[in-house]
Amino acid sequence: MTDNIDLTHQQERAFQPQKLSAPRDFIIPNIINDNKDEKPLMLEIGAGKGKHALSFAAQNPDKHLIAIERTRNKFEAFSKLATLQNLSNLDAIHADAIAWTVHAIKPNSLAKIYILYPNPEQHNPNQQWLNMPFSEFLLSRLQVGGEVILVTNIESYMDNAEHQATKVWCLPSTRSRVPATSQRTHFEVKYLARQEVCWELSIRKPKWYKTRFDDWQVSAISEK
Repeated sequence: MTDNIDLTHQQERAFQPQKLSAPRDFIIPNIINDNKDEKPLMLEIGAGKGKHALSFAAQNPDKHLIAIERTRNKFEAFSKLATLQNLSNLDAIHADAIAWTVHAIKPNSLAKIYILYPNPEQHNPNQQWLNMPFSEFLLSRLQVGGEVILVTNIESYMDNAEHQATKVWCLPSTRSRVPATSQRTHFEVKYLARQEVCWELSIRKPKWYKTRFDDWQVSAISEK
């Protein structure tokens, strides 16, 4: 981790990846170290039962998606469907996304990150994704020009996310309404069927963006 650089963002409290242990039964997918076809690498955090992940992988054979789900019952449902579909460009991972990302994802390697309908954490706003210091680490894993897609049906969550993206993370972003016909996740189908407004925030990483973790990899843990 580098502290003596001119950071692009305004987040003062630093994430501490060196304190995180690898998840139980941790395995790095082959695509991380052996991407011979140079497929764009995507990450989905909170994949649920896999509706978006399975659909995305089937429709985008030229891209590779790693989809992480922490909750056991949701992951088991996802894993069964993933096994049936047997998509070579999809890795379904049962783990905590923060620890797994720290130990598996290289800097500047992700083309896109999906965070679709996360827990709104209305009683614990420090756990909202763009409020967490971990967001800086996640941004260091994103390629220049890469994109974070955050979607929610909670307007106050989106208001805060948009504010944090602009004022704290100093990133260009675009906010839009999710089309009523969209069906990416089970939550999205349910919310739109109830005629709720769902919001999407697209965040791009500029060429000049710098974080403390641009050169940090998990091997650094053993060197400290």
